[in-house]
Amino acid sequence: MIIGLTGSIASGKSTVSNMLKELGYPIVDADVVARVVVEKGTETLKTIEEAFGQEVIADDGSLNRGKLGDIIFSSPSKRKQLNDIIHPAIRAEMLRQKEELKKVGHPTIIMDIPLLFESRLQSYVEKILVVTVTEETQLERLMARNNFTLEEAKSRIQSQLPLSIKEKEADAVIYNNGTLEYTEQQLKKILSDWNVLIV
Repeated sequence: MIIGLTGSIASGKSTVSNMLKELGYPIVDADVVARVVVEKGTETLKTIEEAFGQEVIADDGSLNRGKLGDIIFSSPSKRKQLNDIIHPAIRAEMLRQKEELKKVGHPTIIMDIPLLFESRLQSYVEKILVVTVTEETQLERLMARNNFTLEEAKSRIQSQLPLSIKEKEADAVIYNNGTLEYTEQQLKKILSDWNVLIV
């Protein structure tokens, strides 16, 4: 079974992803893949250099994220141009990793995709597991974790699809407002209900 794990910023998705890793599930992590596809020497990095110029490449040949960020931050069209380059590369690499894991015989694979709904990648998975929290908890955690003001935290949260919509679209939901033990109990029950719990 291919399980899509998602949530929103500061909902605790990474915590659940780590629990799944500790339970022995292989994980295709979209955030890790996003870094891999722009490493030194990759085709994607060459394309980014062609589109945005030599200034986005650091002296050591790696991507200068700060420079690129400055360019796309204030320009929606430049941001779209970057996404049009990076997203297909990320998707291709995620699917390649998934196929590799299937080939070596893993019956259950977790695809950890923060923007699963926003990127419309539901078709990549068979079940969707959403990690959610109350709005208050999400704001508190984000402000504490990133030293954001209330306004900064709110604008980050509002840039993503609301958790309430993700919950409705999910096959199962983990409520991550309580203790880690409670979160893990919910996770194990869902995996057991789906007959994929590794015992």
